[in-house]
Amino acid sequence: MKPIRAGQLVQLPADRPGPPAEMIFGEWYPALRSDALRRSGTAVTTLLGIPMLLGRTAGGALFALRDLCPHRGIPLSAGWFDGETVQCKYHGWRFEPCSGRCEEIPSLTSHDNLEPAKIFANAFPVAERDGYAWVYVPPAGAGRVTDAAALPAVPELPTFSERFRSAHLSAELPCNVDHGIIGLMDPAHGPFVHRAWWWRSAASIHEKTKKFEPIEDRENHGRNAGFRMSPHAPSSNSAPYRLLGRPETTIDFVLPNRRFETVVVRNEGAAGAKGRLRWFSSLTTVTPVTASTCRIDVVAAWDIGYYVPLVTTLARYFGARFVAQDQQTMIEQAQGLRSNPGLMLIDDADKPAKWYFALKQRRLTGLGEHPLAGPVELHWRS
Repeated sequence: MKPIRAGQLVQLPADRPGPPAEMIFGEWYPALRSDALRRSGTAVTTLLGIPMLLGRTAGGALFALRDLCPHRGIPLSAGWFDGETVQCKYHGWRFEPCSGRCEEIPSLTSHDNLEPAKIFANAFPVAERDGYAWVYVPPAGAGRVTDAAALPAVPELPTFSERFRSAHLSAELPCNVDHGIIGLMDPAHGPFVHRAWWWRSAASIHEKTKKFEPIEDRENHGRNAGFRMSPHAPSSNSAPYRLLGRPETTIDFVLPNRRFETVVVRNEGAAGAKGRLRWFSSLTTVTPVTASTCRIDVVAAWDIGYYVPLVTTLARYFGARFVAQDQQTMIEQAQGLRSNPGLMLIDDADKPAKWYFALKQRRLTGLGEHPLAGPVELHWRS
């Protein structure tokens, strides 16, 4: 079938965002790649609608500040950073960036009683994991975070050996985080969005049956509740999986925005002995940049094909193609979403999307039960 607009990339006006989504605060989100922050260097980004100044001190510590001077509101990024303090351009106030504590107010005289150290710029907890600077964004009005030990654990990519290769990808999406997430977990778009000789074809569509089970997080009041696609053989119409022999895949989605996938295959050992375990894992997050836009980040690790020449280059190439196909589709979808139309979700292929919305509302309101009372079996064609 001939594409209606072959090769035509839709560009959306930046001043016409689509419908917003409610964002989940009190969570860790990947702000940017930590290798972008060299010593005594800074970068500016936006996270959950909050402009942020991130950087690395001369001593190597990461910091994240709201890009706003508490004095007169000018962005701190307009000023200077000497590796130890951030200085505001407007009146020269200096801040220790990891705590946000004010170190100096140049205009003060001996007649002033104001203590600069009692003033704080808004600093956020930040941690480095899997090559990302993760920032904890507290709920509005929560006050300054002073006890890092009380925070939830920073998400981390699962690995199963000390030696592995890794790669990462990122793409901006002109839609809200809800549409980004349900697109991420949608099981039926593969043969259409990702149609390619190296992945799937339209003729490969067939009926599939997958088992799902709830992931409850009672210890954290449902903070990271979600659901799991139970361990299963990967789809037979996905070409790369066929190269691995007979692997087993497990996919977890947990709030607020995280999809973990692990693929393990054990080589046959001699005389009934267990063979060597080979594995692939990925962590994909969809992070709200603003209420109407989001960003998808993928970090993957593997020891499958560890000694194959150029394996990382090939993985990045095909991975980038894969993510670009999703990005182009979301750009095109955003064009239709600008009018905020009524949409529909069907069974069974859209059940994961329904579960996500129910889990999100449960997290935001603190009310309701997990949408999965127990293990279920879903059927769809893809």
